[in-house]
Amino acid sequence: MPQKISEVMSRDVQTVSPESTAQEAAGFMLRADAGAIPVTEGERVVGMITDRDIAVRGVAQGRGPETPVRELMTEGAVTARQDDDLESVAILMSDEQVRRIAIVDDGERLVGIVSLADVSRSDQGEAASVALGGVTDPGGEHNQSAEGGSAMQGGESGSVNPQPS
Repeated sequence: MPQKISEVMSRDVQTVSPESTAQEAAGFMLRADAGAIPVTEGERVVGMITDRDIAVRGVAQGRGPETPVRELMTEGAVTARQDDDLESVAILMSDEQVRRIAIVDDGERLVGIVSLADVSRSDQGEAASVALGGVTDPGGEHNQSAEGGSAMQGGESGSVNPQPS
């Protein structure tokens, strides 16, 4: 029987709101030793902010630590459902070239997050190889400009659930 993503995801997820500052988001990342944090309004995921969003996009545009997260975040985070199997989520991570995916319930509420490390510690090591292969491939859709898209935005494969803006 395939392993469910709910068996390997982290349930204790730090989040920030779109009104939080870049400095607050960076502080959460430092304390959690994480490179990305879901941006939520209530319990709904509206985007992700990464250390790269802050360091590259923010600094390159001359933005300071008081910049609201909403100005730096990637909107429409890739999500998976808590009852999805681990292999399909690994394929999704590979296809979207992301290292972390927010996990939502049937009501689109954030219930956890899964990282490449979580997948690699699972019983299904081949799933980790699939995810790692795609995440580390050069190229892809990632674009740091505010106008450009991002690999963290939704697509059509797997259980991608782009969140409405």
